[in-house]
Amino acid sequence: MFATQLPSFADGDASGARGTIRSGYVVGPGDKPLRMIEREIDDDEGRYLIQVAANADVIQTQIERFEYALAATFLVLAVALLGSTALAVRFGLRPLRVLREGLAAIRRGEAERISGDFPQDVAPLAAEVNLLLESNRAVVERARTQVGNLAHALKTPLSVIVNEADSSSPRLADKVREQAAVMRRQVGFYLDRARAAARAGAAGSATEVKPVVEQLIRTFEKIYRDRDIVFVVEAPDGLRFRGESQDLTDLIGNLLDNAGKWARTRIVAHAEPEPKSEIAGRHYFTAAIDDDGPGLDENERSAALERGRRLDESRPGSGLGLSIVVDLAAAYGGALRLEPSPLGGLRATLRLPRL
Repeated sequence: MFATQLPSFADGDASGARGTIRSGYVVGPGDKPLRMIEREIDDDEGRYLIQVAANADVIQTQIERFEYALAATFLVLAVALLGSTALAVRFGLRPLRVLREGLAAIRRGEAERISGDFPQDVAPLAAEVNLLLESNRAVVERARTQVGNLAHALKTPLSVIVNEADSSSPRLADKVREQAAVMRRQVGFYLDRARAAARAGAAGSATEVKPVVEQLIRTFEKIYRDRDIVFVVEAPDGLRFRGESQDLTDLIGNLLDNAGKWARTRIVAHAEPEPKSEIAGRHYFTAAIDDDGPGLDENERSAALERGRRLDESRPGSGLGLSIVVDLAAAYGGALRLEPSPLGGLRATLRLPRL
């Protein structure tokens, strides 16, 4: 620097009190930019100005070099992130591609269900899809069965009509009306069964159990008010049947109607979830109807479930109630069981899917 001096920040406007450190850029000798830091120090011998400066070009070069290194680092990091993301997408989404290929194979008729090992997050989805496919196949199979049953049921009335027509019977008109009524009943019966089978396979339907049972109890209390039968409901709040409200009403209603015909003084409707009843991804609950009537022995309990079978002709009914319950419960993957009741009569226990 020879005889030249560095400029001072205090020459213009002081940037702080005496003793503080001041820093910044200044123009030094030869009009070169400098990065400088200074401080004024007082002691017993006088006041001193300490200044340290460096060529700003060198500092700027270091800053630019750092910026280039930082940019290169971020570029490498971006490339690494893009590469890792691409790998994660390719291998992480591979189970979904396998699932899509499985669905395509089912659509083409090459497979009946989705098979393969899936990770923990995707396996429940594959299981639900398989359940939905099985439910749809079950609906189709039940509909096919009902159509076959209807065709078989109509054969006899049609044969009677044809025979009467061939024999030129004078009672042909009466026989036609009689058999037409039989066929109408058969058509109505199997149509109801087909509708129930279709509803049983419907996805996403759910029904609160307790309100349905309470509504039925209020109805049967009015029907049997002359007999002073006491109805009791024992069902938790929040228990939901995995099916249509109308089907649950038919199921419980038929059992309550049957119990009302035989009960002496008391009927108890009890429902509770089965804690460890998961089968093929479904949970179940039981609904039991107890009465204090005469009950049935083991042979009578088996016979009572047969369609059209009536154990006592003196009581009103068609003998179809319990068989309808059996068929409808089976359509939902459930079952009906008859056993002795703690009240001394008959206990009818339904096992149905729940949410």
